Amino acid sequence: MLIIPLTFVFALGLGLYVTPLAARAAHQLGIVARGDGDLRTQAEPVPYLGGIAIYLTLLLALAVAAHFTPQMLGLMLGTTIMLMVGLIDDFGVMTAKMKLFGQVVAGMALIKGGVVLELGIIREVTWPDDMPLLAWGLSLLWLIGVANAVNFLDIEDGLAGGVCAAACPALFIVAWWNGRTDVALYTAALFGATLGFLRYNAPFPKARIYLGDAGSLFLGTALAALAMIGSYTDKNNLGAVGPVLILGVPCFEIAVTMAARLRRGIPVWRGSPDHVVKRLQRAGLSRRAATASMSAASLLLGGAAVIIMRLDLRSAMIAVGALALAGLVAAVLLLRVKVDWRPEDVTK
Repeated sequence: MLIIPLTFVFALGLGLYVTPLAARAAHQLGIVARGDGDLRTQAEPVPYLGGIAIYLTLLLALAVAAHFTPQMLGLMLGTTIMLMVGLIDDFGVMTAKMKLFGQVVAGMALIKGGVVLELGIIREVTWPDDMPLLAWGLSLLWLIGVANAVNFLDIEDGLAGGVCAAACPALFIVAWWNGRTDVALYTAALFGATLGFLRYNAPFPKARIYLGDAGSLFLGTALAALAMIGSYTDKNNLGAVGPVLILGVPCFEIAVTMAARLRRGIPVWRGSPDHVVKRLQRAGLSRRAATASMSAASLLLGGAAVIIMRLDLRSAMIAVGALALAGLVAAVLLLRVKVDWRPEDVTK
């Protein structure tokens, strides 16, 4: 279908045009990140609202090209709520409890719109009145977990956007295999919008706009929702790990960061420079190399998920086992990297 590549190109062009406008607006409104001499080392203030640029680009592209099904409308509503939650947080007027409440509301909007885990073994477990509470509960945990995982990633130029963009090709392939051209179109538009934003967010030589919490929460929610739609188990039941692999880098990030904070004896929601990208830098990689390696890992894991979906069960078990072992070894090695930390350090 020609409409899909045209939508991608249209969204990419729009992203290249809209993102500088969003940066200019953020400067005028004073929505900027200032250097703190620690994790934020930029000499000049850098505007937020990159997430708004991606959202507007996506919305305009879909308004021109898409036919909105009820599920797609639910997807747009839920991600819009999450975007607004992040935007209010960017203004610094939201507590952690308010933020979590807003995320739950966004997740419930997605679930009511029909974006629910479609694994048969989960959906068959029902409660009184045939309510699939297990599917709803796990769907909500997945949506909120991935949204916050991408938010955790947004601490380095080009990192969160690069990882999310790298996950889009695999999600597109899954949607196409499932005959979901509406999901494929949405994914193509999101891919183009994110790439347009990355032109100004990548560290070449430095980012000129940031995602902000609005952008990272929006991207995380959108990708988590897209990963839930469709079947992964046509060839083997282990294909069910596909969504986790496609979004494996954000999942790995939040798991390692939380484990490091628990080991320090501090709450997992309290800031500390324990993120994977910081540990890679401590291990000897440059900022650009660390960022690029995590984006490349996201692309490779997406490719692995697509391949595992088409393998026979025995081969899939071997592949999943090897990836799980590699992830465990990587986590152990990264947790052994010494990272300096002071109580006053604050990150996501």
